Amino acid sequence: MIKDIVVNIPNWNSQDVISRFAISVTDLFNSHLCGVAFAHQPQFPAVGYNGIPAEYIDGLWAESRRRASTSIDAFKQAARSAGLVADAQQIEVQLGQAADTFAQIARRFDLSIMVQPEPNHAEATGPIVEAALFGSGRPVLIAPYIQKGGLKLDHVTVCWDGSRTSARAVGDALPFLAHAAAIEVVVVGHQQIKSDEMPGMDIGRHLARHGLKIKVNRMKAQGISVSNVILSRAAETSTSLIVMGGYGHSRMRELILGGTTRDILAEMTIPVLMSH
Repeated sequence: MIKDIVVNIPNWNSQDVISRFAISVTDLFNSHLCGVAFAHQPQFPAVGYNGIPAEYIDGLWAESRRRASTSIDAFKQAARSAGLVADAQQIEVQLGQAADTFAQIARRFDLSIMVQPEPNHAEATGPIVEAALFGSGRPVLIAPYIQKGGLKLDHVTVCWDGSRTSARAVGDALPFLAHAAAIEVVVVGHQQIKSDEMPGMDIGRHLARHGLKIKVNRMKAQGISVSNVILSRAAETSTSLIVMGGYGHSRMRELILGGTTRDILAEMTIPVLMSH
C-alpha cells in the first residue's frame, strides 16, 4: 500500500508540473504527501575562491533560498487548491549533497516522486533521480518535464526480463496495476524466440493471480536499442505509465545508470515507475 509519498520540488519551471502530478498520485491512493525543496549553497573551485567578493557569494546563497521558498509556497498552494494538507521542507545543502540527502529522506516513505532531468538543469536533478533509485530502497516515480496534468492509468506497460530489479519493480507497481484499465507485459529480446519458449508467461500468470487482466507481448530488438523498442511500443499503445527495473553498474563502489535506464530517462515522454 502507498500511504506516504515524498516529492522533490525543483526550483525552476518544472515545479508546477511535478506538484500537480504528485498531488494526483496522492489523491489516487488517498495518501499523505511531503514536498522537499533544496536551497543550494554556492560552490566554487578552490583555485581563485578567495578572489570572489563575499557579497556576490551571499547574493547567490540568498537567491537559492528565495527560489526554494517560492517553490515550497507554490507547492503548498497547489495542495490546498486540491483539498490536501501536505507537509513541506526547505533544506539547505551544498549542491553535491542534495542527492544523498533526498535518498536518505525517501527511505522513510512508500514512494518518491520527481521530475525527469531537464537539459538545462540536469546537473541538479539527475543525481537526485539516480540517488533515489539506487540509495532509497523505495520505488521512484518519474514524471517527464513536459507532463500535462496528473497520472493516468488507462494503459500500463510492464517491462519484464526476469531479473531481480524487474521483479522488484513489478512488486512495487502492484498498487498502480490494481487501478489500471489495461496492462501489457513487454518482453524484449535480441534473439529469435523459439516456438516452445514462452518468456513472460510466468509473470503474466503471477499477475493474473492478483486479479489483473494481462496481455503478454514478446518483441525482438531488431537492430535498435531495447529502450527504443519499449518507447515505440508505449507510443503505439498510448501507454500512460511504464514500469521497469532501474539498472546500474558498480564503479568504484558507486552505481551509475545502465544504458537502457539512462536512455529511458533521457527520452521518456510519459511517467515511468522504476525500482532497484
